[in-house]
Amino acid sequence: MIVGVGIDVCPVERFAESLRRTPGLRNRLFTPAEQVTPSGAPRTGESLAARFAAKEALAKALGAPGDLHWHDAEVTVGEHGRPLLAVRGTVAARAAQLGVTAWHVSLSHDGGIASAVVIAERDS
Repeated sequence: MIVGVGIDVCPVERFAESLRRTPGLRNRLFTPAEQVTPSGAPRTGESLAARFAAKEALAKALGAPGDLHWHDAEVTVGEHGRPLLAVRGTVAARAAQLGVTAWHVSLSHDGGIASAVVIAERDS
């Protein structure tokens, strides 16, 4: 059963400029693992913008409570590069309140826009 669906879009260049203008922003929004690819190379602005969109979409899927912490939701990479969500702390607590047992996430970036869709699901 679907508990919530969230979608978000993020203009890549505007987001990349925010990261350049505010040096600490990258560390506030993303865990160290999110900031690099599986090979250890720094992620591109497109990739980071898509991960930011995923965190925003996740919050929307949970009803957009204002007390979620950025590092409590982490976009990881699964088999064949598939994006996955790892949640802990404030995000895990809200998900538990809603009975969320599974996450589905899709990321995309094209034409200067990054987007993400997150579906929160619970067993029926």
